[in-house]
Amino acid sequence: MIGVGAVDPQRFDRAIERIDAANADDPHTLEIDGVVRPKEQAHAELMTGWVRRLDPDATELQLLAARAHHLRRWSIPRSDFPDDRAGYLKWRTKLKKQHAEEVGEILSSEGYTDDEIDTVQKIIRKQGLNDDPAVQTHEDALCLVFLQTQLDQTAAKMTDEKAIDVLAKTARKMSPSALEIAGTLDYSPSGGALLQAALSRPEAS
Repeated sequence: MIGVGAVDPQRFDRAIERIDAANADDPHTLEIDGVVRPKEQAHAELMTGWVRRLDPDATELQLLAARAHHLRRWSIPRSDFPDDRAGYLKWRTKLKKQHAEEVGEILSSEGYTDDEIDTVQKIIRKQGLNDDPAVQTHEDALCLVFLQTQLDQTAAKMTDEKAIDVLAKTARKMSPSALEIAGTLDYSPSGGALLQAALSRPEAS
């Protein structure tokens, strides 16, 4: 994969600006450090930051995938699908398809090649998770953003046992280095207790 600045030094910045502008329309908000932001725009910035921290040599294409990982996610509501596991999986599949297609349109118009776009889309779809370090970094960043911003909100909708199960499954998807970082994040007392209970389970490792 190519690095930042190859071919057209400005295309990366233009693509990021367009992704951010699309996510700025999110009607849902998130407060970070006392500032209320459009949720997906804030998540995209956090995701990019985690990818940079996890992989200081992250490529232009990895960073684009991070920025667009939930591009306009609100436009396909979870409520449009059945409230069960099968409905959830259908929702996630449709979201990944949309994210990949919409970022592809942005990148194509900014001069990215078909191969470059395909790489970004594969990372967003998490294809090759067990074989591609770039996809594992993407997954690690996703999990860290979840723990950083959504642990309490998610746990509030479940029993403690279910929340612990979800967190154990999340931990199982993360690399050892990402799990180490997860242990340093600030959690609420209840969120921290749930995470510790999840990490103590054999299936979390």
